[in-house]
Amino acid sequence: MALLSLLEISKNYEHKTILHQISLSIKEGERIAIVGKNGSGKSTLLKLICAECEQDSGERVVEGNTLISYLPQIPHFPSHLTVYEAIELSLDELKKTHLRLESINTLLQKNPQDKILLDEYAQLSAYIDGQNAWDLQARVNEVIEHFGLQDLVKRDVHSLSGGEQKRVALSMILFKQCDILLLDEPTNHLDVEMVEFLEQKLLALKCSLVFISHDRYFIENLATRVIEVENAKLTSFEGGYSSYLHKKEELLKAMSKEHEVLLKLLKSEEEWLRRGVKARLKRNEGRKKRIFEMREKAKSNPSIINKMRLELERERKAFNQEEGKNNKKMLFEAHHISKSLGDKKLFCDLSFRILQKDKIAIVGKNGSGKSSLLKVLLGESKCDCGELKRGEIRIGYFDQHRAMLDESKDLLETFCPNGGDRVDVRGKNMHVYGYLKNFLFPKEFLTQKISQLSGGEKNRVALALLFTKEYDCLILDEPTNDLDINTINILEEYLNSFEGCILFVSHDRYFVDKIAQKLFVFEGEGRVVERYESYSELLEEKKELLEYEIIEKELQRDHKEKRSKAQTKLSYKDQRALESLPSEIEGLEAMIARLEGELSDPKVYEQKGIVSIANELEECKKELEIKMEQYFELLQKSEELKEF
Repeated sequence: MALLSLLEISKNYEHKTILHQISLSIKEGERIAIVGKNGSGKSTLLKLICAECEQDSGERVVEGNTLISYLPQIPHFPSHLTVYEAIELSLDELKKTHLRLESINTLLQKNPQDKILLDEYAQLSAYIDGQNAWDLQARVNEVIEHFGLQDLVKRDVHSLSGGEQKRVALSMILFKQCDILLLDEPTNHLDVEMVEFLEQKLLALKCSLVFISHDRYFIENLATRVIEVENAKLTSFEGGYSSYLHKKEELLKAMSKEHEVLLKLLKSEEEWLRRGVKARLKRNEGRKKRIFEMREKAKSNPSIINKMRLELERERKAFNQEEGKNNKKMLFEAHHISKSLGDKKLFCDLSFRILQKDKIAIVGKNGSGKSSLLKVLLGESKCDCGELKRGEIRIGYFDQHRAMLDESKDLLETFCPNGGDRVDVRGKNMHVYGYLKNFLFPKEFLTQKISQLSGGEKNRVALALLFTKEYDCLILDEPTNDLDINTINILEEYLNSFEGCILFVSHDRYFVDKIAQKLFVFEGEGRVVERYESYSELLEEKKELLEYEIIEKELQRDHKEKRSKAQTKLSYKDQRALESLPSEIEGLEAMIARLEGELSDPKVYEQKGIVSIANELEECKKELEIKMEQYFELLQKSEELKEF
C-alpha cells in the first residue's frame, strides 16, 4: 500500500528546473535510497515529500493519518535546551504511551473483559515493543553512548559543532513515532561505529525509510530500492547499491557515446563491489560458524575463547610481518612521537615508516587525533616529543575547508591563472573543459565564480585542481565529504592510478576498502596500530572479539551459579603449573621457529633428514597445543576463583 504519492510534480528555483513532472510512491515498509549528483534536487525531493516546500505543479497525495519525520542536513532545535533535554523532549510520545498503558491497566482491573480497552492495550504494547522502549532510560543512555554524546549532555545544543548537532538530531529522531522517516545525509560526521549502530536501529524500525547518502555500504545494507535524480527526472532501481550499479550499466549501454566515461566507472565499480560483497559474505559466514561452534565448545572448555583470541592475534601478526617488507624510498620516518591535547593523549610513543607508494588510511573514532597526525606530517604542528624525519618531497594537501580555492575567481581563472584555456595534467596538456568534463562539470560552469558553487561542487573543483599538480605524496582529510557517488568514483580512479604515496583520513568504509593497502588505526588513549587487512576485515574482527566477550560473560555467569564456593583458590599443583607453563610455551614456540627455519635450509635438512625434522616439528606443535589449552584452562579457573 502506498503511504504517500507524488504525481507529476515539478519544482523550479530562479528559472532553473530542479524536478520536472516526477512521480513517486512510497510503500509501507520499503527503504528508498536517493542518489544523484550534487545540486540535482535530492534534498528538494525530500522537502516535497514532507511538504516543507511546495510544488509548482502536480499533486501530493497522503494516505490517511500518515506521520512523517524529517531530518535535514542542518538540523534545527528549540532555544535554550541542553543535549539531554533535547533528547528527552523527543520521548514525549513514548512517555504518553507509557502513561496511557498504566491508565488502561487500572481500568482493566475494574472491567477485565472490555474489548476496546484490550485492543488499545495491545496496539500500544506493540508500538513500545517495536520501539524497544519499555525501559526509556536505558534507550536514552544507549543512544547517548553510541553517538558519543556522553561529554556533551549538559551543553547547550546550540553551542555544539555541526557534526555534534547532527548526532543529537539523530538520537532524537530515532525515538519519534512515524510512518515515513526522511534522512538527508545521516552518516555525515559519524564515525564507523556510529554508522553501524545507526544501520542496526534503522533496520529495526517498522516505518518506511527514505534517505539521501553517498555511503555505498550504508545504501547496500539498507536500501530495498534506489532512486536516481538526474536531469530533473527520477529513475527507480529495485534492490540495493549493487543492483543499482548493474541496472544502471545496462541502461547506459543502450545510450549515446557521451556516457562512455560514466559507463567505464560503473563497470569498474560493479566489478569491485561484486568481489567485495562476495568476500564480506564469506567472512561473515565464517565468523558466524566459528562463533556458533565456539559457543558450544566453550560450555565444556571455556579456555577455547582465549585460544581463539590468540589465534586471531597470531594471524594478524604473521600477515603484518609478511606484508611489511618493503624496499621503496622512505618519505616519512617517525621515532616514538607523541602528542596530547590538554589531558587527552592523541598518539603516544608512535613509530612508523611511510614509503613512496604506500596507500594508508588513518581511521578511528571522531576526536581521536587523526587530523592532528596529518598536521604533524605536514609540518603545521609539532610533536610533544619524539623525532619525525621527512624527505625532500612535494606534498599535495586536500582539507575539509578547501583552503586552496580563491572564492573570487571563476573556474577558468582557477585552472589557467596565466590566461588561455589549456591546463597541464601530470605532464599532459589538455583543454580545460576536456579535463573538467571528467569531473562532471558542464561547459557553462567555466565562467562561474567559486563562491557561487555548492559545497560539493567546490570539493570537486579542489580535487580536480589537486590532480593537475605533480606531487610525491597526497594528504587528504575526509575527501569524500559532500561528494556525490559519481565524483567519489572519479576520485577513486585518480587515486588508484596515482604513482606516489597517499595518506588519508576517512570514515567511509567503502572508500577505505577500495583505496587503502594499510591502516593506521587510532584505538583511543593514545594507542595507534598499523594493520594490513582491509577496513571491513578489521571491523569483522572487532565484531568477533566482541562476541567472544559476550560468550565469556555468559559462561562466567553460569559458572558462578554452578560452582561451589568451597574452593577459593587453585591447588598447589595447579598454581605451580600456571607459573611454569608460560616459559614452557615460549620454549616450544622458539623450538618450532628453529625447526621451521631448518626445513627451509637445504644444508641443515640434508644433514639431519627432512622427515626427521618434520616429525619433530609436528610433535612440538602437538605439545604446544596441549600446553596452551592447559594454560588457558588454569587461567580461566584462576580468574573465576578470584571473584569469590
